[in-house]
Amino acid sequence: MPSYSLHTIASWVQGKLNPADHSNAIEHLLLDSRKLVFPESSLFFALKTSRRNGHQYIPELYSRQVKSFVVSEALNENEYPGAAFIYVDDTLQALQEIVAQHRRMFDPPVIGITGSNGKTIVKEWLNHLMEPEYHIIRSPKSYNSQIGVPLSVWPIDKFDQLGIFEAGISAPGEMEQLENVILPSIGLITNLGDAHDEGFTGKQEKLHEKLKLFVHANVIIYCRDHELIHNGILEHFSSANKKLFSWSENQEADIRVLSITQTGLQSVIKIAFASVEFSFDIPFTDRASIENAIHCVAVLLHLGYDAAVIMDRMKALPALAMRLEMKQAINRCLLINDSYSADWNSFTIALDFLSQQQQHEKKTVIISDFAQSGKKAEQLYSDIAQLLAQKKVSRVIGIGPVISSFASLFAGDSSFFLTTSAFLEQFHSSQFKDESILLKGARRFAFERIGQLLEQKMHQTILEINLSSVTHNLKYYQSLLHSRTKLMVMVKAFSYGAGSYEMANLLQFNGIDYLAVAYADEGAELRKAGISLPVMVMNTDEDAYPSLTLYDLQPEVFSMEMITTLDAWLRSEGITDFPVHIKLDTGMHRLGFSPNDIEALCEFLAGTKSFRVQTVFSHLAAGEDPAEDEYTLKQSVLFNMCCEKLQSHLGYTFIRHIANTAAIR
Repeated sequence: MPSYSLHTIASWVQGKLNPADHSNAIEHLLLDSRKLVFPESSLFFALKTSRRNGHQYIPELYSRQVKSFVVSEALNENEYPGAAFIYVDDTLQALQEIVAQHRRMFDPPVIGITGSNGKTIVKEWLNHLMEPEYHIIRSPKSYNSQIGVPLSVWPIDKFDQLGIFEAGISAPGEMEQLENVILPSIGLITNLGDAHDEGFTGKQEKLHEKLKLFVHANVIIYCRDHELIHNGILEHFSSANKKLFSWSENQEADIRVLSITQTGLQSVIKIAFASVEFSFDIPFTDRASIENAIHCVAVLLHLGYDAAVIMDRMKALPALAMRLEMKQAINRCLLINDSYSADWNSFTIALDFLSQQQQHEKKTVIISDFAQSGKKAEQLYSDIAQLLAQKKVSRVIGIGPVISSFASLFAGDSSFFLTTSAFLEQFHSSQFKDESILLKGARRFAFERIGQLLEQKMHQTILEINLSSVTHNLKYYQSLLHSRTKLMVMVKAFSYGAGSYEMANLLQFNGIDYLAVAYADEGAELRKAGISLPVMVMNTDEDAYPSLTLYDLQPEVFSMEMITTLDAWLRSEGITDFPVHIKLDTGMHRLGFSPNDIEALCEFLAGTKSFRVQTVFSHLAAGEDPAEDEYTLKQSVLFNMCCEKLQSHLGYTFIRHIANTAAIR
């Protein structure tokens, strides 16, 4: 994990540091107050966007012990004693430059991926294919934006042997900033589609901007059959000292695709490279997956992988959810949630995926207005209607003023609404039953609200509670504690039937520090309801691991088996410094690491970058019984001994907690 002084960071961005002698060491970059985990070592960037100004969160973060800030507006520093501020003209540019300076401290080979579609899949597949040989750092999920790329690159260190980062842009001038941060030695462009067309004068300008990612790359990998891409690469780089490495199905290229045969749920792809012919299988048949797979093979061949290794690994490519999330839905339905963007290319991919699902004969597509595509609106929606008919979609629900104006183009069972809210006002669960549903909408239509209604709910409990009495009880217990003592409140089993959101919202308003839930789905419901407090999850099985990162939840870890499986999953996702809570068994004898496990736990934590221990805790077995005070004291002594041993191995401090409600009194 990187660590730099504020003085060093200020010098990188030519910012003014006040006070100039502040000695904070920075390890974490913070952009969202809701994601604060390590206040003492976090540097908050007060980003300014069209919708919010990050400077407004400084008082809250300061009250939560953050003491280091990058700002672009004048502040009354007297209100923040002990804090340090780096003043810059542009906080986003400062974020990017700081990470760019850190990136240059290390020199592993780095693959930079751009294109309109497929970036995330190619990145994840490359990680899967090359992980046996390399210690890889990569973008988590689709972190490819002006903010996502710096956050992806920041964790790079001397132990990383290969980097794989994706870069996406929506307007001219953005790629130079991302190239400066990623600094790829190997470039790969997947394709050029309609996504974000509205930000450019045309595809030529968009391609020109995307190719700026490769200005310092040694090699560029691409599909020769995309003529626009091929010509653009020749125009920009033919005279540069770069290797152009291409593949093609019907033209001269470094890799020739001789045939593609689809059998059942597999595709067999035969290629020729350097006078050698061989075939490899992939467990997919859709065109997008085939193209993404060949991109991956091109990278492997460029890096010198043997054909036998490629053949063996390609047949085990994993299916990745990415933006196409498949979930069980209400009334025995299947929900495919792709409500991230609405453009022609991603729509065809999502519709292809829907067609592959054979669970239900009936198929419904809920679709919003599309992003600008270069086509006239009438032609675009005519093409959409025709494609839906070809794919035998049973029902179409269109949302948005533009698609609604072309409702007559859609034959069969179809309905249209001007807004998402208008659709939700008439929504009833009985409208969807025994069918597969594709949810495909642009971000601005907030289709996640539709997804929440369609997803299958596991827990529903209603109970009337006097919230004033709850507040009174909370204030009473807070009055018994030292002002610096943090308070974690259990809201597991949906607040024991009291209503998870209502109770959590009340607790958040009254300034508690942590919530704890029993299962990840409870934490997910809190996040969906707008709860931003840190949430500890007490019971987490492997199926729930994706929910931890998706909803910013922090798991309790209580056994070597669990920490091993969680570590493996985090490594597979490219996630480091994930906050966890270590449970010790000091006498309750339910769950937790025993004192005999501490040595092995220390060694395990020292050998992985996956975790950052947020707290270590235990549970008093008889804290409410004065007759057992001697036993309670023994638990406390044993707990502190284990904590000291953990802290000496970890090299950093963490919160310790063992007091339950009875111990407060």
